[in-house]
Amino acid sequence: MKSECMAGFIGIRSQLLAFFEKRPRCLIGMEACAGAHDWGRRLRELGHDVRLMPPSYVKPYVKRGKTDAADAAAICEAVTRPSMRFVAIKSEACSSVLVVHRTRDFLVRQRTQIGNAIRAHMTEFGIVAAKGAQNVDRLKEQLDRLPEAAQLPVSLLFDQLAETDKRIDRLTDEIEEAFKQNETSQRLATIPGVGILSATIIAATTPDVDNFDCARDYAAWLGLTPKPHSTGGKQKVGRISKMGNRYIRRLLYLGAIAQIMLRYRLKREPGADWLSSMLIRKKTKVAAIALAHRMARTIFAVLRDGSRYRPQATA
Repeated sequence: MKSECMAGFIGIRSQLLAFFEKRPRCLIGMEACAGAHDWGRRLRELGHDVRLMPPSYVKPYVKRGKTDAADAAAICEAVTRPSMRFVAIKSEACSSVLVVHRTRDFLVRQRTQIGNAIRAHMTEFGIVAAKGAQNVDRLKEQLDRLPEAAQLPVSLLFDQLAETDKRIDRLTDEIEEAFKQNETSQRLATIPGVGILSATIIAATTPDVDNFDCARDYAAWLGLTPKPHSTGGKQKVGRISKMGNRYIRRLLYLGAIAQIMLRYRLKREPGADWLSSMLIRKKTKVAAIALAHRMARTIFAVLRDGSRYRPQATA
């Protein structure tokens, strides 16, 4: 396979596919950005070897200045490096699931903003409610206590809040339907702490883990491993790196917190297993991060082996 570096202006976007149709099979390197997966799928259909790279991994190869030619040369150099890590090209089905998740997450944040706006406006007139999103609806019962000029804008916010809730429910139903049709998601959901949201987003983001050498690399990709710092022969391990996909990391953390809260409610014997021992020695949130890291390793094993989660037998 011969790698070619094609720098310079090729033409408008509509002519790009026609250009590559006339080229012999070659190695094409691209930065993983918006639209890169679509171009990767199209170019692969033409028989080319397409590899996507994180822009942060390409930047060190830019020698000087910010020009199209310098960027093309950097990509050409980076794509041929043996140690370069590539981004797997997602299928249209996986990209569709990601769009559903991102839209739902956007609406959830928007719902929080609307609820905070309602609280702030009504607090100006001495009307307050207890913490929690479930208590915002109770403020609607006191809408008539507002001055007449303020009732209309606040009522519009309540209408928008109700409409946002309906949209979130519709997208949640879409995710549940995708979960039922995806065997990988169902296998991931057998892991304690991994729910429908976590299973579907992981199955869509990393349907296979061939790009990772081991389970720790997968956990590091999610930003759940400590960030090392060494100098002068002295090694120091700090906090987790928080690199990679924040959405998946947040879901794993919330799943870990749910497992810990369940452990507290069941009043398990202290030190009976790994998690109980961790909760004795560490704070709850630190233990949750450790459990999320362990969940990531388990997810890697399930994806690699194509099996379901099998809990270890306790002695």
